[in-house]
Amino acid sequence: MRLVVRAAEALGAERLIPITGAHVDSCLYHGEATIDFADRLVDGGAQVAVPTTLNVGALDLLHPELWRGDPRTAERGRLLMERYRSLGCRPTYTCAPYQLPFARPSLGDQVAWAESNAIVFCNSVLGARTERYGDFTDIACAIAGRVPDAGLHRTDARRAVLLLRLASDVPDRLRASDALYPVLGIVLGRRAGSRVAVIDGLAPGLSDERLKAIGAAAASSGAVAMFHAIGSTPEAPTLEAALQGADPEETVTIDLAELRAARDELSTADGGPGTPIGTVSLGTPHASLVELQGIEVELGGARPAPGVELLVSTGRQILAGAEEVGLAQRLRALGVELLVDTCSYIAPVLRPSPLPAMTDSGKWAFYAPGNIGREVVFGSTRECIRSAIEGRVWRDAEPWGAA
Repeated sequence: MRLVVRAAEALGAERLIPITGAHVDSCLYHGEATIDFADRLVDGGAQVAVPTTLNVGALDLLHPELWRGDPRTAERGRLLMERYRSLGCRPTYTCAPYQLPFARPSLGDQVAWAESNAIVFCNSVLGARTERYGDFTDIACAIAGRVPDAGLHRTDARRAVLLLRLASDVPDRLRASDALYPVLGIVLGRRAGSRVAVIDGLAPGLSDERLKAIGAAAASSGAVAMFHAIGSTPEAPTLEAALQGADPEETVTIDLAELRAARDELSTADGGPGTPIGTVSLGTPHASLVELQGIEVELGGARPAPGVELLVSTGRQILAGAEEVGLAQRLRALGVELLVDTCSYIAPVLRPSPLPAMTDSGKWAFYAPGNIGREVVFGSTRECIRSAIEGRVWRDAEPWGAA
């Protein structure tokens, strides 16, 4: 409670308000202090006061053989994940709790969520309300069942102040392609910083998967905790609604040249056609059942080229659903490696390779070079899977038009 009250004081909140749920990131091992903190809670008999899901941990508990790092780090990471279970948290171990019906808050619900992409999705796509809660504050709020009445918990803070318009030179074929959304998210994060933005020019009714790609990338390149997409997010049926009747503080036009530049900057290695690759990593944030089905379709019965690892990260509950319908078994039969409970840009799970890794995730591309030391080639999901099959970079220039 001292942590929650101190957070309230720092945020200038005058009161605490009750929450209906929480998502905790503190179960990811970052050293002994993280275990010391959890031990104090456990030794004190603490239990969460609201339904609480857990973010990814340090390793895949269902497939521990995938761990390629120091055994002691794996043991300590496992211990920390178990400590949070003993506090009453649900062992979901996913960065995409919003894909789980039992963990998906409703419009207007007040919650305490951690993990940057989960925060953005919660505020933007679900219309539930959370601030950016980090390690230790997240579990403190879950135990207290309260959060400061400040920031994005309040209606006025959810008003868009930045208007981003897609320029007329962005082709319709790109707007209709999955290739656009992680790149647009990178641009959004750079332009918005920590401000709430509204995007004008996208088709209405965007899928959860496309909105997820925008938010995850925006929270990586910026400090975005919420955005609006007109006709797709619940608080933006119209531009006027997203702006809450006011004028934007700034209006920016995003043209095709800026999008192409952001796309190209996500590659730290030579991303030209024909470049050999050693790994393709998909599923950051964790792949949904829809995305797993799409990967199977794109593979079309083909397997990765010899020596190429095709790894897909997902949540253990999504994996269970995929196993029930035989999808997981079919993917494995095609040479796809399925990872749960952790993410491949934070844990040592990729096979050693001197060749770059390819990804369709703006977030993975943003963090992997620094976190795990792998050079990155960024591409769309279709480009990634075709490249895995061929063993070298394959490019689909059609959505982006002539260079």
